[in-house]
Amino acid sequence: MPGKIGVFPAAGALGTSTINHLAKQVPASDLVLVARKPETLAELARAGATVRQADYEEPGTLDRVFDGVEVLFLISYASIEIQFRFEAHKHAIDAARRSGVKHIFYSSLGFAGDLEKSSVAHVMGAHLKTERYLAEGLQGADNHNRITYTAVREGIYSESFPIYTSWFDPGNPPANGEVTIPHPGDGPGVTWVKRDELGEATAKLIADYVRDPRGFPYLNRVLLLSGPREITLKETVEILGRAIGKPLRVQETPVDEFVKLPQHGRKFFYHGIDLTREWATAWDAIRRGETAVVSPLLGQILGREPESFETTITALYGSGN
Repeated sequence: MPGKIGVFPAAGALGTSTINHLAKQVPASDLVLVARKPETLAELARAGATVRQADYEEPGTLDRVFDGVEVLFLISYASIEIQFRFEAHKHAIDAARRSGVKHIFYSSLGFAGDLEKSSVAHVMGAHLKTERYLAEGLQGADNHNRITYTAVREGIYSESFPIYTSWFDPGNPPANGEVTIPHPGDGPGVTWVKRDELGEATAKLIADYVRDPRGFPYLNRVLLLSGPREITLKETVEILGRAIGKPLRVQETPVDEFVKLPQHGRKFFYHGIDLTREWATAWDAIRRGETAVVSPLLGQILGREPESFETTITALYGSGN
């Protein structure tokens, strides 16, 4: 009997999207969904999915939670901190190995340019360490515990624009029309990509592997799924302005002033540490072109042109929405 497909954590936005698309391609009974709050997955459980409880922040809960799973979609721990985040991933990978998982799809992030192995973005640090850990696992002598992998660098979500635009709120735009960030707004920019299309493509990759593991073309590879074109931060802000019917513009500010802006509050606090300054390295990475690479792979997997940033934003925030 073939093994099952596991998803952990299964209750977040990317996980939910991927599961919804997977459920169109495989029976719900083939899914093992692992979440911190399993009760949020009650509907899928009723449809036949196996639902289990585990929490990144409690490593002991991961032991044997992936038993019976052949393919695991491991979604990254939600933090920009590096070492704690990497250790969380490492615990999950080690638990998967002990449970006999054969292949891991890991949700990495679309920084680091054209599949490069370094980044100036602090937020990319744990992803790069996790990618290396997955690759190093192939070099062990014990074939029984060796796991193949596919690291999917999920492009920068269109829906995540607030964290790159100083927590811009379309429902409460600044009176002066200024979006204050430590960046002038010019190129290179970002290849924004709709989150649900990332979920759809990731589900297709997983289903393709399950159907033909030996013929799967992305074994032990890092992939980049990007949007269809590069958009500068200036264009990004202008698109947001058109969607809400209010002219907007980028106002550059030094990092020392940016970290003091009141709208950040405690949004970048992790385990009691303020990482706002570390987060600001994302704009350094954008400036270097790390998020400007257009990869054709997403369109090839979807079989269509990915949705544009403007289309996604207009659907979310355009007049009448």
